[in-house]
Amino acid sequence: MRPGIKSGLGLLLALVVVAAAGLGAYVVGSTWLLGRRASPSGTAMTVEIPKGASLDQASRLLAKAGVIDWPRLFMLAGRLTSDDGPILAGEYELSPAMSAARILDFLRLGRVKLHYVLIPEGFTLRQIAARLGHEGVASDGTALELGLSASFAADLGIGEPGLEGYLFPDTYRFPRNLGARAALSAMARRFDQVWRKLAPAAKAAGMSQRRAVILASIIQRETATESEMPLISAVYHNRLKKGMRLQADPTVIYGLGAAFDGDLTRADLEGDTPYNTYTRHGLPPGPICSPGRAALEAAIHPAKAPYLYFVARGDGGHKFSVTYAQHVRAVDKYQRHRQ
Repeated sequence: MRPGIKSGLGLLLALVVVAAAGLGAYVVGSTWLLGRRASPSGTAMTVEIPKGASLDQASRLLAKAGVIDWPRLFMLAGRLTSDDGPILAGEYELSPAMSAARILDFLRLGRVKLHYVLIPEGFTLRQIAARLGHEGVASDGTALELGLSASFAADLGIGEPGLEGYLFPDTYRFPRNLGARAALSAMARRFDQVWRKLAPAAKAAGMSQRRAVILASIIQRETATESEMPLISAVYHNRLKKGMRLQADPTVIYGLGAAFDGDLTRADLEGDTPYNTYTRHGLPPGPICSPGRAALEAAIHPAKAPYLYFVARGDGGHKFSVTYAQHVRAVDKYQRHRQ
């Protein structure tokens, strides 16, 4: 072999060795950066990354919270994995025992902290909107506006003037600042899931979804005792069949809105509104709250009982009567004497 060729091969071999060493150093360095932890153990803490924050700003926030120790090294780890996407705003639950790679995964995949949000059975749309606002999930004003929007309801497949009655009461897991549209959509989807299981029975009973939800909402506001719901339902079914007015106090209260001061008076019962079932026959024009599954089932499956009246006993239960004379005696026993 000629000297020139031999020396050229040697140089090439040397370059290959140097490149391999450089690649090895890069791999080792990357692995070290991505695997770094601020501490071998640590308690999880909540860190909020604001909208539009850069990797540099996020690094400083994480260091201030004690999740990472060296912001510059975390930024280098972020740049090594920049192809995985940008960091996302939100509230994150992170620990100093997490590796840089895992923290970056959380920030880039949007694995934000979820909060339990309880929507009780019988909550009205206004109460639901207020709860979402209080929990920091959405603006209560925006939630109420969307909930009253017929077009938004139509987008969700609900052919009603709004979402009153069609937001299922349940415990949800929502992130902070989720937004009214996403939160209400999730609750409406949950209602649809529940209703799909009840729809065949409603159809067999000759009840439309709208009629069942309205009646269930009244039942829900009349009693929180599930065992009594079919009896309450029987009273209203029997009254409707006989052409009697429902005379349901909760519908009157709903119709009064903000004017109701907590004390239902005779004047309130006599003042006509679309929801006053003392002055108008049939069901009110819409639901008065969000009924739970038990109330929906009771609306579809009333008890086989001849009752036409009921009055609160004062212990959470009710006294049911068939005749008006029996009802008057029950009212005298449980209401007037107690007063």
